[in-house]
Amino acid sequence: MKIIILGAGQVGRSLLASLSGEKNDIVMVDVRADLLKKLQDRFDIRTVQGNAAHPTILQTAGAAEADMLIAATSDDETNMLACSMADILFKVPRKIARVRAIEYFSFPGLFSPETIPIDYVISPEQIITQFIQRLLEYPGATQVLDFAEGRVRMVSVCAVRGGLMVGREIRELHQHMPNFHARIAAIFRDGQPIVPNGSTIINHGDEVFFLASAEEIKDVMSEMRKSEKSYKRLIFAGGGHVGKRVAMALEDSYQVKVIERDINRAEKIAAQLKKATVLVGDASDRELLLSENIESADVFCAITNNDEANILSAMLAKRLGARRVICLVNNDAYADIVDASHVDLVISPQQATISALLRYIRRGDIAQVYSLRHGSSEAIEMVAHGTEGESKVIGVPLNQIDIPEGVVMGALVRGDEVLQVHHDTLIEDGDHVIMFLLDKKLIPDVERLFHSVQEI
Repeated sequence: MKIIILGAGQVGRSLLASLSGEKNDIVMVDVRADLLKKLQDRFDIRTVQGNAAHPTILQTAGAAEADMLIAATSDDETNMLACSMADILFKVPRKIARVRAIEYFSFPGLFSPETIPIDYVISPEQIITQFIQRLLEYPGATQVLDFAEGRVRMVSVCAVRGGLMVGREIRELHQHMPNFHARIAAIFRDGQPIVPNGSTIINHGDEVFFLASAEEIKDVMSEMRKSEKSYKRLIFAGGGHVGKRVAMALEDSYQVKVIERDINRAEKIAAQLKKATVLVGDASDRELLLSENIESADVFCAITNNDEANILSAMLAKRLGARRVICLVNNDAYADIVDASHVDLVISPQQATISALLRYIRRGDIAQVYSLRHGSSEAIEMVAHGTEGESKVIGVPLNQIDIPEGVVMGALVRGDEVLQVHHDTLIEDGDHVIMFLLDKKLIPDVERLFHSVQEI
């Protein structure tokens, strides 16, 4: 696939790193020659220096032959104009744009073939907002991911002593919960993946990924760790695009405070919020946090645009007694070294954005896909098509399908029904198959598996 990426910022570079190893022909466009040179030295790509929305720059980048254009510059208007130019002048089949400002989403139908021709709008701020909302629903979870339009969710949780399943074999889960359909899809122990089976023992400290319906999640989590009380008091450090959107989404359900150091920005968002409290100050100010009773906060979430400020304020909040501390980090190098004893959870906007994009880039009928563990693993929902004999998976018992090692079949959704997968399960045309890939290098194998014989 020939892909043009506009903008070599954090989002653009993360996309490049994720897609460059998947046999894509990528062209990167940016105004900064020095940054393009570094990327060209690191990746096998072509680069073009210039204004991402200028027709001659798009022409030089090969827009006339491109399969996809991803406009990921830091400027919303540049991204929208670039997609318009790509559609009008070069008929690029698929156009994706990053749009940050929440105001654009207040006008339904703004992005359509007849208006601004964008096939898919990326809003990292909205993605992060939804991610945080899900985490708040299930105290103790480190990820909550929707599949089959929310009928199935994949949850990751750290197993802790005190949970009924810790120190026990996985098969005992269904002895405790005989009427449940939950399935453990993967375990990471000391950073290394384990393909679970019935005799696998869950250890203290394991990161456990399981699939379950929304109604089952809290019960399964209580098997992995002691149940935690619901969250009520939330403090957010940062009133930027993310902070404002999160506060607006949560202020009706929680007690929300936002700390913003810029007085003009603080006044602006205070006028837009109905119930949340906006404070002017520095979130790394110890006296400010103490005056706002940080020790009684259920969640402190640092979501400014500054990684260092987020890490420092989160560590301080944890030290001062905040129950759970979440930190937004753009630089993956920081995410790897932040001590889990000082920060409970690190969120990467880039990985969340990549997840939103992958379903439009993968081959085959992909309903949902998530990039996990800094891009090394994936969870994918693929739709099976074809007939028995034409397809490698339809009408074949699961234990007779040549499933690559490292791919775990997690669940199957048929219409509105969520089915457990067993050795003799038969996949039908139109079924949504949810899988966990321990290594993203297995993606081509899975894509080939779900292609019909005629396609191959």
